Amino acid sequence: MFAGRMLHRPNVSRAPRAQWTAARGARRGWPPALACALALALSSASCSSLSFERETRTSGTFRSSGVAVTLLSWDLPNSALNIARENAADARVANLRIERTRVFPDLGPVDWLLDIVGVRYARISGTWGSAE
Repeated sequence: MFAGRMLHRPNVSRAPRAQWTAARGARRGWPPALACALALALSSASCSSLSFERETRTSGTFRSSGVAVTLLSWDLPNSALNIARENAADARVANLRIERTRVFPDLGPVDWLLDIVGVRYARISGTWGSAE
């Protein structure tokens, strides 16, 4: 008898339900800045890079870096320094020696602020192989 009619919303336009839901969701969605910050934090949670430069046939230098996001003292997925070290170790080169490490930002006595919410970048560099 009343098939096809919406009894509880008589003045609603005949637009498809998907469009109506999308328009309603856009009004109640997260603020764009918060959504972008969350997407950036989750996408950069485990970025890393590794480069090798050969000086002789069996030795050279390397540089490895890692980025980690910290939320409430949890490093996601691991600490930035460990990401950089694991990345270099996964290359399986002989006699890998780390000569320099750097973690940014390093706030000294107030470094605990970055343990609440923060992003850390670590870089290690050194030599690999045997000297001829």
